[in-house]
Amino acid sequence: MASDPNIRVHKARLQDAQDIYDLVNSLSGDGTLLRRSYAEICENVRDFTVAIRATPEGEQEFLGCGALHLYGPHLAEVRSIVIKPEFRGLGAGDEILEALIAEADEHKVLSVCLFTRIPDYFTHNGFRVAERDALPDKIYKDCQTCPRLYACDEVAMVRGPLPKVAVLGPRDVQRPELVQINPLQLTGTR
Repeated sequence: MASDPNIRVHKARLQDAQDIYDLVNSLSGDGTLLRRSYAEICENVRDFTVAIRATPEGEQEFLGCGALHLYGPHLAEVRSIVIKPEFRGLGAGDEILEALIAEADEHKVLSVCLFTRIPDYFTHNGFRVAERDALPDKIYKDCQTCPRLYACDEVAMVRGPLPKVAVLGPRDVQRPELVQINPLQLTGTR
């Protein structure tokens, strides 16, 4: 589907934080998205990309947002990708996703992951289903605090190779092929 030619995407600015906060949290009550505080949105606003559309009156309508969270050169995560219900079907979600993938490519990130309830949409955009255990950084960062931790209905997906390293989480990694990187480990120099 071709997107609306009036849709533009750009990196979010602090002025977008309230719209992002309102939209993300509008879907947190049912567990679709994790609840985020306004302060957390402001602190991480640089992770977000937003879609806007010019109205006939010359105003800018906020259509939706998505974020790219960087774990390291081995992994990034597409998260909080959501379009306001009245603007779905215009192509804004595709535009945001393409911008986030391009951003990951700019950072030369090897793998991009996401957790979703609509895997077919992401399959058409180059993602494939993966085992949750193959993404320990994501699990450690977010899943431990999710209200659906033991009843998760999301599908883990990845674009690119599965990560071979983990930078977060406990030292005893469950997958023997993963290499644990501890960025706070002393190098022996003083």
